[in-house]
Amino acid sequence: MAKPASSQPRRYPRTARVNEVLRETVADGLERLSDPRLGFVTVTGVEASPDLRHATVYYSVLVPEESASGDRHEETRAALSSAAPHLRAEVGRQVRLKYLPELVFREDPAIAAGERVEQIIRELHRHDAATDPATHLEDGR
Repeated sequence: MAKPASSQPRRYPRTARVNEVLRETVADGLERLSDPRLGFVTVTGVEASPDLRHATVYYSVLVPEESASGDRHEETRAALSSAAPHLRAEVGRQVRLKYLPELVFREDPAIAAGERVEQIIRELHRHDAATDPATHLEDGR
């Protein structure tokens, strides 16, 4: 008896393991780089293609509020692009794969979405406090 075809692509446990190993290896390699443009970069995830020839590395950048965030993001993107060959070689030394994946860096969209949600919630709280201060006194705030 054959299994019914599903509309979602199949997830392979090996690909998930490879993604995690690549994430750890790239993150370790980034820690050892001494590029001042990198700042506080966190590798949030990796998605390797099914044939393992390409890997998209997702990252987030912690930007101090007093600095210009757009400049810091551009500097980080440029630093990661220039470090990609070095990090790929690091992956080749530490991970045994049939193909050494090309690394492409993308800023994690989930981080920006989360920050936007946080901003909306803060604005709602400020709006609530401004319109009805008595409710906040009852809550003990």
